[in-house]
Amino acid sequence: MTEPNTQASAATQNKAKQDEMPFALVQGEPLTVIPQDLYIPPDALEVILEAFEGPLDLLLYLIKRQNLDILDVPIADITQQYMTYIDMMQILKIEIAAEYLLMAAMLAEIKSRMLLPRPAEKEEEDDPRAELVRRLQEYERFKQAAQDIDELPRVARDIYLPDVELPELAHNKPVPEVDLRDLLMAFKDAMSRAEMYSHHQIQREALSVRERMSKVLEKLTADKFIDYTSLFTIEEGRRGVVVTLLALLELVKEQLIDLVQSEPFASIHIKAASSSVK
Repeated sequence: MTEPNTQASAATQNKAKQDEMPFALVQGEPLTVIPQDLYIPPDALEVILEAFEGPLDLLLYLIKRQNLDILDVPIADITQQYMTYIDMMQILKIEIAAEYLLMAAMLAEIKSRMLLPRPAEKEEEDDPRAELVRRLQEYERFKQAAQDIDELPRVARDIYLPDVELPELAHNKPVPEVDLRDLLMAFKDAMSRAEMYSHHQIQREALSVRERMSKVLEKLTADKFIDYTSLFTIEEGRRGVVVTLLALLELVKEQLIDLVQSEPFASIHIKAASSSVK
């Protein structure tokens, strides 16, 4: 009775092993157990925590990490830390640019100039760190400006513009059926609008107020009244009547004629003024 139980437990273990997921695939074969002879070289994985864009960036990082005053940089400590970083780059087999080595030489020169005793007559000599401090301050301003610009909202990074395609709209507008009566009505409307823009030419007639004033004075005398309406010529039309009226008004204004009316709504009579008769 023990043999069937043993076979059942063995089958269960084999099924559990079959159901176990592999942790890797090597050349298409699954691996469920880590090989004992697995060798991982020391430089298989490299993690670089800090990335510097140049020697000035490295110096600025070293100064800010220790909260140092950029105007009073301890050249000895900074030079030692800078050279430590250069040595680390060489250990990690990172290609060192020539500008890093040039900065190391500059730091060494500044350090040596500060260690040398100064002559008494040259006590007011410029600080050897002045040029380095000036370059660090200028680089810090440009780096801060670049960071401020990078923080501004940018399209495709912070702002995404909508890209919507308009659907294709197809309008099937049926052609209207035009009746002959509708065509005649449209023609009538067009003719009515055309008449609104029609024009005629006005010719100027030779009617002069001064000339009419002279003709009126020729018909008047100082000792005889004549009827007001007898001075108008109906054949001249409206323009002639208007010109005659204007001539009479000008003569009254200049006190060359006298107007007399015996009673309201009675006939008006005209005669020449005494002063106008020569």
